[in-house]
Formats: sequence, C-alpha cells, structure tokens
Amino acid sequence: MASKMLKFVQLEQQLPEKREVALRRQDFQEIYERYSAPKAAEQASRCSQCGVPFCQVHCPVNNNIPDWLMLTAEGRLEEAYEVSQSTNNFPEICGRICPQDRLCEGNCVIEQAGHGTVTIGSVERYITDTAFEKGWVRPIEPPQEREGSVGIIGAGPAGLAAAEQLRKQGWQVHVYDRYDRVGGLLIYGIPNFKLEKEVVLRRWEMMQRSKIHFHMNTEIGRDVTLAELRQRHGAVLIATGVYQARDIKVPGIGLANVVPALDYLVASNRTGLGDKVEAFESGALNAAGKKVVVIGGGDTAMDCVRTAVRQGAKAVRCLYRRDRANMPGSQREVANAEEEGVQFIWLAAPEAVLGDRAASHVRAAKVHLGVADSTGRQTPQILEGSSFNVDADLVVKALGFDPEDLPALFGAPELGVTRWGTVKVDYRTLMTSLDGVFAAGDIVRGASLVVWGIRDGRDAAASIDSYLKAKLAGAQQAAE
Repeated sequence: MASKMLKFVQLEQQLPEKREVALRRQDFQEIYERYSAPKAAEQASRCSQCGVPFCQVHCPVNNNIPDWLMLTAEGRLEEAYEVSQSTNNFPEICGRICPQDRLCEGNCVIEQAGHGTVTIGSVERYITDTAFEKGWVRPIEPPQEREGSVGIIGAGPAGLAAAEQLRKQGWQVHVYDRYDRVGGLLIYGIPNFKLEKEVVLRRWEMMQRSKIHFHMNTEIGRDVTLAELRQRHGAVLIATGVYQARDIKVPGIGLANVVPALDYLVASNRTGLGDKVEAFESGALNAAGKKVVVIGGGDTAMDCVRTAVRQGAKAVRCLYRRDRANMPGSQREVANAEEEGVQFIWLAAPEAVLGDRAASHVRAAKVHLGVADSTGRQTPQILEGSSFNVDADLVVKALGFDPEDLPALFGAPELGVTRWGTVKVDYRTLMTSLDGVFAAGDIVRGASLVVWGIRDGRDAAASIDSYLKAKLAGAQQAAE
C-alpha cells in the first residue's frame, strides 16, 4: 500500500479540467472533462488510507471510499467498481451531482490537514463510466426467482435503488411513475451540465434488462388506486419524492412572468430531450434575452441561474437572504455560477415583485444576520429603509419543495402523514400506517439529497424483503 498510496505530500490536488467558460456558457454539456487513466490513478493515490475514514462516515450510503481509491491507484478498476457499486446503486450519478464538498470530500482527513481533499467524486465518476464502457455493468441475475411481487410508486432515486435491491433478491418488481421517462428529478430537474441524460437513460436500460417492469405515464389515484396496487402486489413502496413548490408571500408574486423553479427546469430539460414544450417556445419559460432574477440559495437555485446563462439571458442575478457561508447549496456550484457570469446579491430579502401585468422589478431589502436560532443558523433581520430594486423580466422562485397531499391524490385517507405532510413511517421498518405499504426518500424525510434517497431506498428494500419472506413463511405454515 505504501508504494501506491499516501502521495498527498508529493502530489497536489487536481480536479478534472473544466471546459472554458466561454464555451460552456453556450451549451448544456457537462462542464468537467473526464480523468485519463493515469490521472485518475494519480489522484486516487493521494488518499492517506487513514484508520478512521471520515469520508466514509459522512457518506450517506457509507461507501468504502479508501478501498476503491486504493484499487484505482493500483489499476484494478473492475475490482474498484465492484466495491463502489456494492454500497451505491448509482455511483456514476453521485459522482456527478453529490455535494462532495459538504460530505465525503469536506471531511477528508488530508483536507483538514491543509493538503487539499482527495477528488473522491471525480474518481467515482471515472470508475463507473469506465465500467459501463468495459461491459462490467451487467443486468441483475438473481440466484432464484421468487413468486412475490413489489409495486414501487416513483421512479426517482429512492424508488430505483429499492427496485434494484429487491430484484437482486429475486422479487418481481414493478415501478409506476407519472412521467414518461425514468429518473424523476434526475431527468427533469437537474440540468445536463451537471448530469447528462444519457447517464440516467443507460441505467434505465440496464434495469429493464434486469427484468424490472416499468409502468410509465401512470398516475396513482387517476390510472390505478393505491388499494388496487395493494391487491396486485405483496408489498408497496411509496417513493414519490416531493414536488409541491414552496411559495413566498409578497405582493406581486402572482404576476405572469413569476414562475416556480421546477416548471422552468422541466421546460428546459424536456426541450433538451427533444420534446416540444409550448411554454418554452412561447418564451414564457425561456430566459433568452431577459433579465432574470432567481430567488433562493440552494442547489435548485444554482441550477436555475446556470440554465438561464446558457439560454442566453441578458443578465442573471440571484437573491439570497443569508450570506455565502450560510448557503445551503454546494459552494462548488456557487463558484461555477460566478465563473459563468451570475451576480449574487447576498443578504437580500425579497419584499415585492413590481409591475403591472408582468414583473419589471423585484424590490428587496438588505438583511443583517442576527443571533442563531434553534437550528444553529443566524436569523435574518430586515434593515429598515434599506429597500432597493432589481430589474427583472423573468423571476424564478427556487424556495424548495413540500410534499403533495398523497392521501387525497391516492384516494387513501387512511394513509398517515405528519404535520409537515410527509408520510408517517415506523423508522425501524419504514412501514406506513397501512400494512405492507412502505415509504422512503424525500416523501418521508422532506426534500433532501439524491444520495439520501438512494440510502433510504436500500433500507426500505431490506425491510420489504424481510416482510415478504416472513409473509411467505407464515402462509406456508398455515398451509401445513
């Protein structure tokens, strides 16, 4: 190990090269180039192989990061892929969109020692992309086929991770989703410059080859009820995610050119996929030639501002009521946005959207961060007399997401929910108030990261597997 690893003293951190700003502003291609094989091995060799791997501790799926870094440094890439995919169903996706600066890389020991973190995400992406190219990623072939089936509502990260895990156990898996493509926000919410859609679609193809059955354009409550799914399958998993956009209560928010972030991003992504989107073609959800103001400071806001740049906006500004250090989004994404010409207006709280029929300005007030609240974050306090106006032809609200009213949508008033609208579960099993109905992902924990959705889906699959086996054993005992 010593001959290959612990090179952080001799070798500097080097991320994959970024495409030039002038080029990447003009298209939606991913901004990072891919490591060459020698460069991936070199950067992986910087790992200190520390006794307590804090990178792994702070990874929601507990990836065995030091081991697959060592295998990469030694050129044993197929083994590195096997180790990586053993804990993460979609490492090629997490390597691209996880906020590594807040998770694994942010807690890397050599980062804390001042040597610059190991580029974990970039190596993870390299490993899995190589595995797809080499044919190491193969369809699931369970050791035995089981007669029982599972219905999964939602083809996002949690639902797909659960589907793979259950298929590995031999269960017949059926995934139901309201959209026409698999992936949820991976397809329709996250722009190509972070996650090219081919990456998601090739995973969908592999899952189909694994004999996971997909029922697209199927809305629960409209096309099939939850009760019918319960009769059809031995267990049901609710993994819908959260799609209801949060709003802001200020005057003028209902003007015609004030739009939710998801509507804006879906229109852009569908257009990129070749779909005809009337609201995009009419200009209602197209930033070309406009002065754009995005309200919010999370990763969705970063997706919106960077999309607006690529659509040819005249100016792009982001209003956020806290400072840069308190932004919930990835700092790496903020830096990318700044490079691409986005102007951030920190410590600014929207007071109103001004205009007659359409917005012409956003009025905001300057903010002072006061004492910390119960969450540990400083409370924004408006400074009197500090109002100012920002020109705006298009205002995008990127304020986060809340759950939809699932009991009403599903026609299942007996489905228990919390006071926040998330589905109530027994956290030991992830089973809901309905026997045999489980829930996982954002619909349980609230809007969160893709990697947490994967973790939750895996945990739910383990509980469902145990539930179905116990149910089957009970039926066999009763028959005897």
